[in-house]
Amino acid sequence: QVQLVESGGGLVQAGGSLRLSCEVFGRIRSINNMAWYRQTPGKQRELVASITSGGSSNYADSVTGRFTISRDDAKNAGYLQMNSLKPEDTAVYYCNVQGFPTYDLQQFDAWGQGAQVTVSS
Repeated sequence: QVQLVESGGGLVQAGGSLRLSCEVFGRIRSINNMAWYRQTPGKQRELVASITSGGSSNYADSVTGRFTISRDDAKNAGYLQMNSLKPEDTAVYYCNVQGFPTYDLQQFDAWGQGAQVTVSS
């Protein structure tokens, strides 16, 4: 079984920074794509940033230039550095990881438990 554990959320003033972490636990053979999504009440979950196994990254227009996604495959972990935070960044942030376990040929698609990020004005 693959599990994701997120950490690093919290309350910050506008203009501040936070760093989210996502650790992947389980019998992992490889990790392909890692991504961060966010969701606010009454809205659909939206993609914030993603990164491939080759290191190529993509960002939502609303966070480009402020957020940076990274990964450390040696630690089976991913990160989202969030700078110049705005009140509209307030949301629950979810980590999503796709890869292959050691015990199955089928790819897993796992989600973290969510981390609340609140940005005050």
